[in-house]
Amino acid sequence: MASRGSGAGRILIIVENLPVPFDRRVWSEATTLRAAGYDVSVICPKRKDATASYEVIDGIHIYRHPLPIEANGAIGYALEYATALFFEFILSLKVLWQRGFDVVQACNPPDTIFLIGGFYKLFGKRFVFDQHDINPELYEAKFGRRDFFWKLMVWLERLSFRTADRSIATNESYRRIAIERGGMAPDKVHVVRSGPNLKRVRTVPPDDARWKKGRRFLVGYVGVIGHQEGLDLLLDSIEHVVRRLGRTDIQFVVCGDGPALAEITASADERGLADYVTFTGRCSDDDLFSALSTAEVCVNPDRPCEMNDKSTMN
Repeated sequence: MASRGSGAGRILIIVENLPVPFDRRVWSEATTLRAAGYDVSVICPKRKDATASYEVIDGIHIYRHPLPIEANGAIGYALEYATALFFEFILSLKVLWQRGFDVVQACNPPDTIFLIGGFYKLFGKRFVFDQHDINPELYEAKFGRRDFFWKLMVWLERLSFRTADRSIATNESYRRIAIERGGMAPDKVHVVRSGPNLKRVRTVPPDDARWKKGRRFLVGYVGVIGHQEGLDLLLDSIEHVVRRLGRTDIQFVVCGDGPALAEITASADERGLADYVTFTGRCSDDDLFSALSTAEVCVNPDRPCEMNDKSTMN
């Protein structure tokens, strides 16, 4: 088994939602810890453009697992999370043997990784719950109801907080949830904000020919393409602008990927709006900065709900 190094400590970060380095918040946390002298390992899923089972990037040791089940509905999510939890535990044993760790940092969703953290607490490890999403509110936003599965989300969240030695919140709203709903002591909950890396984010010359498609203006959206992000409302707005207002001088660009991308793209086709909307999917930094530098304005079509009202874009 790996012996303790001479650095500040050894951290194992587990994230199921996205692979690193594409999960920018997790990657920022990992590289910041590394810069502070910690030895950092990350367990995450394999996805497109992140297929290596093991690699080292910027000194971060990345262990990736397959995720063959694509969630659709409550049962689908349960199967996906169970599959991910199995692979995460197996890889955690591998990390323990090869590199060792002192702290497990679990980045939700889902709120099931506390099972791994709780296991290692039996052997003197510390557990940090890094809450990226408030899953009860996320479930309600996706399915529009508070049923058995919503209550299950609340229960799993509470167990995650009860297991944690410390928790990380993205904003003050999440911190209040950790204290009031999770029962954590206020001095055990820390707000860590996300922000753009100013060494990475940059303005580039506008590329009207590429993005505006011969039109005068460009409106942009950057983010996840999911059902709760309100992309259907964005299409409603585009249809209103083009059909009712007769504005054919505005082009729209949607930068990002997600589970609803195919559905939203098909909806744009069905509405006859495909010529007015460019869907980039997951795009490179160069493409993203080019689109943002060309756009006159960007929009956020989130629906008002408990999830969106309390959450901060990461």
